[in-house]
Amino acid sequence: MGDLLKGISSFRGAVFPSHSALYRKLAREGQQPHALMISCADSRVMPETITQSGPGDLFVCRNAGNIVPPFSTLNGGVSSAIEYAILALGVSDIVVCGHSDCGAMKGLCHPEMLVPMPNVAAWLRHSHAAYSIVCQAYPDDLSEGDRVRAVAMENVVVQLDHLKTHPSVAAKLATNEITLHGWFFDIGTGEVQVYDGVLARFTEVQEGEPLPVAFTGRGHPHVMPRIAAALAGE
Repeated sequence: MGDLLKGISSFRGAVFPSHSALYRKLAREGQQPHALMISCADSRVMPETITQSGPGDLFVCRNAGNIVPPFSTLNGGVSSAIEYAILALGVSDIVVCGHSDCGAMKGLCHPEMLVPMPNVAAWLRHSHAAYSIVCQAYPDDLSEGDRVRAVAMENVVVQLDHLKTHPSVAAKLATNEITLHGWFFDIGTGEVQVYDGVLARFTEVQEGEPLPVAFTGRGHPHVMPRIAAALAGE
Protein backbone atom coordinates (compact mmCIF):
# COMPACT_ATOMS: atom_id res chain seq x y z
CA MET A 1 0.00 0.00 0.00
CA GLY A 2 2.93 2.31 0.63
CA ASP A 3 3.97 1.98 -3.00
CA LEU A 4 0.44 2.77 -4.14
CA LEU A 5 0.37 5.91 -2.01
CA LYS A 6 3.71 6.98 -3.44
CA GLY A 7 2.28 6.44 -6.88
CA ILE A 8 -0.73 8.62 -6.12
CA SER A 9 1.57 11.34 -4.85
CA SER A 10 3.72 11.11 -7.97
CA PHE A 11 0.65 11.28 -10.19
CA ARG A 12 -0.66 14.37 -8.46
CA GLY A 13 2.68 16.11 -8.44
CA ALA A 14 4.36 15.07 -11.71
CA VAL A 15 1.75 13.65 -14.09
CA PHE A 16 -1.56 15.41 -13.50
CA PRO A 17 -0.31 18.99 -13.93
CA SER A 18 0.72 18.37 -17.57
CA HIS A 19 -2.67 16.76 -18.32
CA SER A 20 -4.87 18.96 -16.15
CA ALA A 21 -6.60 20.60 -19.12
CA LEU A 22 -7.62 17.20 -20.49
CA TYR A 23 -8.94 16.06 -17.13
CA ARG A 24 -10.90 19.27 -16.71
CA LYS A 25 -12.40 18.76 -20.18
CA LEU A 26 -13.33 15.17 -19.33
CA ALA A 27 -14.85 16.26 -16.03
CA ARG A 28 -16.83 18.97 -17.77
CA GLU A 29 -17.95 17.15 -20.90
CA GLY A 30 -17.94 13.51 -19.77
CA GLN A 31 -16.33 10.53 -21.46
CA GLN A 32 -16.59 9.68 -25.13
CA PRO A 33 -14.52 6.52 -25.64
CA HIS A 34 -14.62 4.92 -29.07
CA ALA A 35 -13.93 1.37 -27.92
CA LEU A 36 -14.80 -1.09 -25.17
CA MET A 37 -12.01 -3.49 -24.26
CA ILE A 38 -12.83 -6.66 -22.34
CA SER A 39 -9.57 -8.00 -20.99
CA CYS A 40 -8.25 -10.25 -18.25
CA ALA A 41 -7.79 -8.97 -14.72
CA ASP A 42 -4.20 -10.29 -14.77
CA SER A 43 -1.98 -7.57 -13.32
CA ARG A 44 0.48 -7.96 -16.20
CA VAL A 45 -2.13 -7.05 -18.80
CA MET A 46 -2.77 -3.30 -18.88
CA PRO A 47 -5.06 -2.29 -21.77
CA GLU A 48 -4.23 1.40 -21.64
CA THR A 49 -0.50 0.67 -21.65
CA ILE A 50 -0.68 -1.93 -24.43
CA THR A 51 -2.63 0.45 -26.68
CA GLN A 52 -0.92 3.60 -25.40
CA SER A 53 -4.34 5.13 -24.74
CA GLY A 54 -4.94 8.21 -22.66
CA PRO A 55 -7.72 9.23 -20.27
CA GLY A 56 -11.12 8.97 -21.92
CA ASP A 57 -9.92 6.82 -24.85
CA LEU A 58 -10.96 3.34 -23.67
CA PHE A 59 -13.89 1.94 -21.71
CA VAL A 60 -12.37 -1.10 -20.00
CA CYS A 61 -13.98 -4.14 -18.40
CA ARG A 62 -11.59 -6.61 -16.78
CA ASN A 63 -12.31 -10.02 -15.29
CA ALA A 64 -10.64 -13.39 -14.76
CA GLY A 65 -10.24 -14.96 -18.19
CA ASN A 66 -11.57 -12.01 -20.28
CA ILE A 67 -14.93 -13.76 -20.27
CA VAL A 68 -18.22 -12.57 -21.78
CA PRO A 69 -21.08 -14.67 -20.38
CA PRO A 70 -23.82 -15.35 -22.95
CA PHE A 71 -26.77 -13.01 -22.56
CA SER A 72 -29.33 -14.02 -19.94
CA THR A 73 -31.90 -12.37 -17.74
CA LEU A 74 -29.46 -12.47 -14.83
CA ASN A 75 -27.63 -9.22 -14.26
CA GLY A 76 -23.84 -9.12 -14.19
CA GLY A 77 -20.96 -6.69 -14.32
CA VAL A 78 -19.74 -7.69 -17.78
CA SER A 79 -23.23 -7.61 -19.32
CA SER A 80 -23.91 -4.22 -17.76
CA ALA A 81 -20.61 -2.82 -19.02
CA ILE A 82 -21.37 -3.99 -22.55
CA GLU A 83 -24.85 -2.51 -22.52
CA TYR A 84 -23.67 0.79 -21.07
CA ALA A 85 -20.73 1.09 -23.47
CA ILE A 86 -22.98 0.59 -26.49
CA LEU A 87 -26.20 2.35 -25.52
CA ALA A 88 -24.93 5.15 -23.28
CA LEU A 89 -21.45 5.80 -24.66
CA GLY A 90 -21.98 4.79 -28.28
CA VAL A 91 -18.74 2.86 -28.74
CA SER A 92 -18.11 1.68 -32.28
CA ASP A 93 -15.64 -1.13 -31.50
CA ILE A 94 -15.43 -3.92 -28.93
CA VAL A 95 -12.19 -5.79 -28.29
CA VAL A 96 -11.90 -9.09 -26.42
CA CYS A 97 -8.25 -9.41 -25.41
CA GLY A 98 -6.73 -12.64 -24.16
CA HIS A 99 -3.10 -13.19 -23.19
CA SER A 100 -0.31 -15.69 -22.70
CA ASP A 101 0.32 -17.53 -19.42
CA CYS A 102 -3.31 -16.97 -18.35
CA GLY A 103 -4.06 -18.41 -14.91
CA ALA A 104 -7.73 -18.85 -15.73
CA MET A 105 -6.87 -20.96 -18.77
CA LYS A 106 -4.44 -23.00 -16.68
CA GLY A 107 -7.34 -23.68 -14.35
CA LEU A 108 -9.40 -24.96 -17.27
CA CYS A 109 -6.59 -27.33 -18.20
CA HIS A 110 -6.16 -28.47 -14.59
CA PRO A 111 -9.57 -28.53 -12.82
CA GLU A 112 -7.95 -29.78 -9.62
CA MET A 113 -6.49 -26.30 -9.19
CA LEU A 114 -10.01 -24.91 -8.90
CA VAL A 115 -11.25 -27.18 -6.09
CA PRO A 116 -10.65 -24.53 -3.37
CA MET A 117 -12.07 -21.79 -5.65
CA PRO A 118 -15.71 -22.71 -6.40
CA ASN A 119 -16.61 -19.24 -7.64
CA VAL A 120 -13.75 -19.23 -10.13
CA ALA A 121 -14.69 -22.73 -11.29
CA ALA A 122 -18.29 -21.63 -11.85
CA TRP A 123 -17.16 -18.52 -13.73
CA LEU A 124 -14.89 -20.53 -16.02
CA ARG A 125 -17.78 -22.69 -17.24
CA HIS A 126 -18.18 -19.92 -19.83
CA SER A 127 -14.83 -21.02 -21.28
CA HIS A 128 -15.36 -24.79 -21.35
CA ALA A 129 -15.98 -24.68 -25.11
CA ALA A 130 -12.46 -23.34 -25.68
CA TYR A 131 -10.95 -26.21 -23.70
CA SER A 132 -13.09 -28.76 -25.56
CA ILE A 133 -11.97 -27.36 -28.91
CA VAL A 134 -8.30 -27.79 -27.99
CA CYS A 135 -8.89 -31.30 -26.61
CA GLN A 136 -10.70 -32.45 -29.74
CA ALA A 137 -9.15 -30.47 -32.60
CA TYR A 138 -5.51 -29.96 -31.58
CA PRO A 139 -2.64 -32.51 -31.51
CA ASP A 140 -2.45 -34.64 -28.37
CA ASP A 141 1.28 -34.05 -27.97
CA LEU A 142 1.08 -30.29 -27.34
CA SER A 143 3.41 -29.08 -24.62
CA GLU A 144 1.83 -27.70 -21.48
CA GLY A 145 2.67 -24.13 -22.48
CA ASP A 146 1.32 -24.55 -25.99
CA ARG A 147 -1.89 -26.12 -24.68
CA VAL A 148 -2.57 -23.22 -22.32
CA ARG A 149 -1.79 -20.76 -25.11
CA ALA A 150 -4.12 -22.56 -27.53
CA VAL A 151 -6.95 -22.58 -24.97
CA ALA A 152 -6.41 -18.86 -24.33
CA MET A 153 -6.62 -18.09 -28.05
CA GLU A 154 -9.69 -20.26 -28.61
CA ASN A 155 -11.24 -18.62 -25.57
CA VAL A 156 -11.08 -15.22 -27.28
CA VAL A 157 -13.09 -16.62 -30.21
CA VAL A 158 -15.61 -18.28 -27.89
CA GLN A 159 -16.15 -15.03 -26.00
CA LEU A 160 -16.67 -13.15 -29.29
CA ASP A 161 -19.45 -15.63 -30.08
CA HIS A 162 -20.97 -15.00 -26.65
CA LEU A 163 -20.74 -11.27 -27.26
CA LYS A 164 -23.02 -11.57 -30.29
CA THR A 165 -25.81 -13.00 -28.10
CA HIS A 166 -26.22 -9.69 -26.29
CA PRO A 167 -29.19 -7.75 -27.72
CA SER A 168 -27.39 -4.40 -27.78
CA VAL A 169 -24.49 -5.95 -29.72
CA ALA A 170 -26.72 -7.91 -32.08
CA ALA A 171 -28.73 -4.81 -32.97
CA LYS A 172 -25.64 -2.72 -33.72
CA LEU A 173 -24.11 -5.52 -35.77
CA ALA A 174 -27.31 -5.76 -37.81
CA THR A 175 -27.02 -2.09 -38.73
CA ASN A 176 -23.22 -2.17 -39.15
CA GLU A 177 -22.68 0.30 -36.33
CA ILE A 178 -20.18 -1.79 -34.41
CA THR A 179 -17.15 -3.97 -35.10
CA LEU A 180 -15.88 -6.84 -32.96
CA HIS A 181 -12.18 -7.58 -32.50
CA GLY A 182 -10.24 -10.45 -30.95
CA TRP A 183 -6.71 -9.80 -29.69
CA PHE A 184 -4.06 -11.92 -28.01
CA PHE A 185 -1.27 -10.26 -26.01
CA ASP A 186 2.00 -12.08 -25.45
CA ILE A 187 3.36 -10.92 -22.11
CA GLY A 188 6.93 -12.03 -22.78
CA THR A 189 7.37 -10.39 -26.18
CA GLY A 190 4.85 -7.54 -26.11
CA GLU A 191 3.40 -8.79 -29.40
CA VAL A 192 -0.31 -8.45 -30.11
CA GLN A 193 -1.92 -10.88 -32.52
CA VAL A 194 -5.30 -10.08 -34.05
CA TYR A 195 -8.06 -12.51 -34.98
CA ASP A 196 -8.96 -12.38 -38.66
CA GLY A 197 -12.59 -13.45 -39.03
CA VAL A 198 -12.20 -14.08 -42.75
CA LEU A 199 -9.18 -16.37 -42.36
CA ALA A 200 -10.44 -17.74 -39.01
CA ARG A 201 -7.01 -17.42 -37.38
CA PHE A 202 -4.83 -15.03 -35.43
CA THR A 203 -2.35 -12.97 -37.43
CA GLU A 204 0.42 -10.54 -36.58
CA VAL A 205 -0.39 -6.87 -36.93
CA GLN A 206 1.44 -5.36 -39.89
CA GLU A 207 2.13 -1.63 -39.66
CA GLY A 208 0.57 0.27 -42.52
CA GLU A 209 -1.86 -2.51 -43.41
CA PRO A 210 -5.59 -2.62 -42.58
CA LEU A 211 -6.31 -4.11 -39.16
CA PRO A 212 -8.03 -7.51 -39.47
CA VAL A 213 -11.36 -7.71 -37.65
CA ALA A 214 -13.29 -10.60 -36.16
CA PHE A 215 -16.83 -9.59 -37.11
CA THR A 216 -18.19 -6.54 -38.87
CA GLY A 217 -21.93 -7.15 -39.12
CA ARG A 218 -24.32 -8.30 -41.81
CA GLY A 219 -22.92 -6.48 -44.82
CA HIS A 220 -24.15 -3.38 -46.59
CA PRO A 221 -25.96 -0.93 -44.26
CA HIS A 222 -28.99 -0.82 -46.57
CA VAL A 223 -29.62 -4.58 -46.39
CA MET A 224 -31.69 -4.45 -43.21
CA PRO A 225 -34.04 -1.69 -44.46
CA ARG A 226 -34.62 -3.74 -47.62
CA ILE A 227 -35.50 -6.78 -45.54
CA ALA A 228 -37.87 -4.70 -43.45
CA ALA A 229 -39.49 -3.34 -46.59
CA ALA A 230 -39.91 -6.83 -48.00
CA LEU A 231 -41.60 -8.02 -44.82
CA ALA A 232 -43.95 -5.05 -45.05
CA GLY A 233 -44.84 -6.01 -48.61
CA GLU A 234 -43.33 -2.87 -50.13
